[in-house]
Amino acid sequence: MQSIRNIAIIAHVDHGKTTLVDKIIDQAHILDERKVRTELLLDSNDLERERGITILSKNVSIIYKGVKINIIDTPGHADFGGEVERVLNMADGVLLLVDAFEGPMPQTRFVLGKALELGLTPIVVVNKVDKENCTPDIVHEKVFDLMCALDATEDQLHFATIYGSAKHNWMNTDWREQTDNIVPLLDAILENIPEAPYYEGTPQMQITSLDFTSFVGRIAIGRVFRGDLVEGKDYAICKADGTFKKVRIKELHTFEGMGKDRAATVRSGDICAITGIEGFEIGDTIADLENPEPLTRLKVDQPTMSMLFTINNSPFYGKEGKFVTSRHLRDRLYKEIEKNLALRVEDTDSEDRFNVFGRGILHLSVLIETMRREGYELQVGRPQVIMKDIDGVKCEPYETLVIDVPEESSSKVINLVSLRKGDLLIMEPKGDLQHLEFSIPSRGLIGLRNKLLTATAGTAIINHNFVEFSPYKGDFNEVVNGALISAEAGKATAYAIDKLGDRGIFFIDINQEIYKGQVVGENNRQDDMAINLIKGKKLTNVRKSGTDTAVNIAPKKEFSLEECMEYIKDDEYLEVTPQSLRMRKINFK
Repeated sequence: MQSIRNIAIIAHVDHGKTTLVDKIIDQAHILDERKVRTELLLDSNDLERERGITILSKNVSIIYKGVKINIIDTPGHADFGGEVERVLNMADGVLLLVDAFEGPMPQTRFVLGKALELGLTPIVVVNKVDKENCTPDIVHEKVFDLMCALDATEDQLHFATIYGSAKHNWMNTDWREQTDNIVPLLDAILENIPEAPYYEGTPQMQITSLDFTSFVGRIAIGRVFRGDLVEGKDYAICKADGTFKKVRIKELHTFEGMGKDRAATVRSGDICAITGIEGFEIGDTIADLENPEPLTRLKVDQPTMSMLFTINNSPFYGKEGKFVTSRHLRDRLYKEIEKNLALRVEDTDSEDRFNVFGRGILHLSVLIETMRREGYELQVGRPQVIMKDIDGVKCEPYETLVIDVPEESSSKVINLVSLRKGDLLIMEPKGDLQHLEFSIPSRGLIGLRNKLLTATAGTAIINHNFVEFSPYKGDFNEVVNGALISAEAGKATAYAIDKLGDRGIFFIDINQEIYKGQVVGENNRQDDMAINLIKGKKLTNVRKSGTDTAVNIAPKKEFSLEECMEYIKDDEYLEVTPQSLRMRKINFK
C-alpha cells in the first residue's frame, strides 16, 4: 500500500503560497517541459490572475521518494476563510508560510488557529529571506509566541522550521546557507507530517469541495476517512436533515500531478473526486448503504456583512446584459451557495430582492464581478454589517486592522481610524515603516481603505481580520459630501461639465449617455444637488470675439467595483452590468 501525506499550505496574503506550490511541481517534474510554462499555475481563473490572489482552494499531487504527497493550496484573504476552514479537514499537517520581513499577520493567526484546533502538525516555512531588512530568527520566535498564545499542544510546539525563498527556488534548515533546490522542504514533509492512517471498516467520506464540468455535471471532492470506495458500487449519502439517499459512484478519480487519474478503488486517507452522484451538498457524508454512519458536519464561521441584490430597473436596463430577470438572479444566487460555504442568501418580502450575506466586501465583490462577466445585470445596495442581540445587548462585529505605513503618515492614519471609533492597540517600528494595530467596528472599514490610501499617497499596507461580536459603539460623526445628480437624460456636453466644474468632482466623461437620477459626481458641500449636464451652448449668428474660450475639464474620477460598493450611500444603488458600473438614487423625483 502506497504511503500518503496530505498537507495544506496556509499563510497570509502574498506570503508566497502559490509560488511555493509552483516550485514543488517543478521539483517533481510533473509538467511536460516542451510546453509553454506560466507562473502561478494554480491561480487558474481570470479573476485570480488579474488580482494576483487565490480565491478558490486547489489540489495537486506529487510523488517524492515513492511517497504520494497531496498538496492543497488555500486563499490568504480573511474574506475567503470559509475555503480554508473546510479544506483543512482533508489534511494531516500544514505548511505555515510566514514572510521573513512582515512576520505573523492577522490572517496567519486566523488560519493557524483553525489548524491547531483540528490537531494538525505544523511545519513553519520562513519565506522571502532574500528581502532587505528581514529578520528570520525574530520571525521564528514570533511564530512560536503566536502558537503559545493559540494554545498549541506540546507536540505542535516542537515544529520543524525551514528557511528559504520560493521565488528563487531554494530552501534549507539554515537561512544563511543558500541551496539550489527545495529538497530540504520535501524531506521535512516526509519526516514530520504523519502518514495518512488507514482505518478499516465501513466506508466514510466527507464532501469538502465541489467541482463542476458541463460534461459530467457536479463532482464531489473529499478525503476518504475510513474503508475503501469502489467504482460502480452503491452507497448512501447522509444529508444535513438526517435523511439518507441511495447513490451509485459512476467514476472515481484520484489527484495525480495537476490533473486527475481514474481509479477502481480509493483507500482510506487519500483524496478523491467522485462523478455520477446527484443531490449532494458540501458537508454530506458518503457512507455504507446497509449501515450508514455520518461524520460530524463542517462548521464554518458565520457571515459578518450583508448586501441587497435586486434586478436592474434603471432606464438603461437590458442594454448590455443577457440575464436580467428576477428568475435569472435567483437561480444564479442559489447555485452559488451550493459551492460557496461562507455565503448565505435570504428571500425578502419582494420577489425581485434578495439579501446576500458574506464574509466581507471582497467576498461579495468577487461574486458580483463573476456574475457580471457571465452576462448578468443587477443592482446592489450599500453593504451593511450584521448586528446581533447577545444577552439583551446590541452587538456588532469587530475586526483587527493592521496598517504598515511610513512614519510621516502615521498621524493621519491614526486620526482617520479614530474617527471611525477605532482604538489603537499597538504602535511599533518595523524596518523603515510604522506598524499600527487597531480594534475597529466592521462598519468603520466600509469606505476607509480609499481615504487611507489618499491620505498616505498610496503607501499604506492594510489588512484586517474578524475577531468577535462586541457591544455597539454608537454612530460615527463624520462629514460626508453630497452627490451631484443628473436632472435630465441624454448625452453629457463638454459645455455643461465645464460650467459646473467648480461644483465638485465628476465621475463621467464628455458625451457619455446618462439618465435622470444617476449620480454623476461628488458635491463640494454636504447636500445633494440636481444638475443639468445635457444643456449645450446657445448658438447665435452674431460673430463675437473672445467668447469661445478653450474648455478645460478635469479628468473623471475612476472607481473599481469595491470602491463603488463602499462609496454609495443608504439611499443609492450600484447598477452593475457587463460593461458599466453606475451609481443612482433609489427614489429621485
